Amino acid sequence: MKWMYTSQRKEYANALTEVGKERTDVVVLDADLSSSTRTAEFAKNFPERFFNCGIAEQNMIGTAAGLAAAGKTVFASTFAAFATGRCWDQIRQAVAYSNLDVKIVATHAGITVGPDGATHQALEDIAIMRVLPNMTVIVPADGAETYKAIKAIANYKGPCYVRLGRSDVPLVTSMETPFEVGKAYLLKEGSDITLAACGQMVAICLEAAEELESRGISAEVLNVSTIKPLDKDAIAKSVEKTGCIVTAEEHSIEGGLGSAVCEFLCETYSVPQQRIGTPACFGESGESDALMKKYGLTKEHVVEASEKVIRRKKQ
Repeated sequence: MKWMYTSQRKEYANALTEVGKERTDVVVLDADLSSSTRTAEFAKNFPERFFNCGIAEQNMIGTAAGLAAAGKTVFASTFAAFATGRCWDQIRQAVAYSNLDVKIVATHAGITVGPDGATHQALEDIAIMRVLPNMTVIVPADGAETYKAIKAIANYKGPCYVRLGRSDVPLVTSMETPFEVGKAYLLKEGSDITLAACGQMVAICLEAAEELESRGISAEVLNVSTIKPLDKDAIAKSVEKTGCIVTAEEHSIEGGLGSAVCEFLCETYSVPQQRIGTPACFGESGESDALMKKYGLTKEHVVEASEKVIRRKKQ
């Protein structure tokens, strides 16, 4: 497949600026990384509503909670490894427990942070955010969906975690494609297997579906950009038709999209399942493409897993 590539961070900045124009109650916080997270664009347009909290991420989340308690809608950004791991106590106690209107938009998530290495590669962030009561978790597939997700959560009450990558990603949706928090979207119809993915793995699953088609296998592709609340109806409808499913995410195989889908299906539909994600380990420094291959996040891995699951279905 030939793709156009888009920047999730750029579209985050565009959407955030639009929200700032529409609403004066929106404020933005960053932990001294605004040029990387791209919140600098909001700061340029609305300096009186932007606060650089410095390299003090826990303080940033505490400040965000205070502003939200005072009636503001707060966007707080830094790298995913810091936004979730370093701040989890503050998110749990000050944001989620109080069900405050704080939107944590974290960039540089996943293994494709590349040369920055294991300390900066957030591979467990979906898991630790998904477990929190009141927390909504969104992993957009591309730049267009990032824009729509940011616009949507600005008007969605309660805490949200939005996970963005560093690298440009293939454009698999458009500005006209619908987006609603809590909804999964069918990108390709199929009858033999369901491929459910989030983030940049959506494009990889579409590529895998094309390869499977050449082998006589009809794959259905779901873009599950909202991890929590999970669109159980969409998943149920698909697996009722296909009878098996592979999930794919640029995140640990434990606790993310795959786990959410398995938790649902083990109590409702007994179908063969296979999860694709990074092993339960830390990452390492390297080039993004090489790391995706080493950690099993390529089209070839999706095809292999799909054929394995279909064999199990036929047993």
